[in-house]
Amino acid sequence: MNISEVVKKTGIPASTLRYYEEKGLIKSLGRSGLQRRFSDTIIDQLALISLAQSADFSLDEISTMFSLDGQNLINRDMLLEKADQIDEAIKRLTIMSNSLKHAAVCKAHSHLECASFKRLMKAAIQGKLYKNTLRKRK
Repeated sequence: MNISEVVKKTGIPASTLRYYEEKGLIKSLGRSGLQRRFSDTIIDQLALISLAQSADFSLDEISTMFSLDGQNLINRDMLLEKADQIDEAIKRLTIMSNSLKHAAVCKAHSHLECASFKRLMKAAIQGKLYKNTLRKRK
């Protein structure tokens, strides 16, 4: 299938497909005129890339999930580690959500007098509410 057919079936822009090919995430079969041609399996491969991105895997991490011939080489330990990171992010975000909801209805005269809000501020200053909650800190 040509690149425009892939774009129509997936909604992924041609520029992204070219970038993925440049990064080694996907491989075209060659060209027909000026257009790249792809195997029918490209749709599943792009779906896996999209799923991995949704789980906050970087493109470099995703590139390790495929061999040069497009076969899956998914590292199960890497999946478990990402799942643990997501679980940790859920915990942090739940704490933040609950604290903000409490602060919104708190009877204290000032948020700075609210013990729950003060705990949230302390967690923020200590980096426990790190904004990009899924990425590993190095």
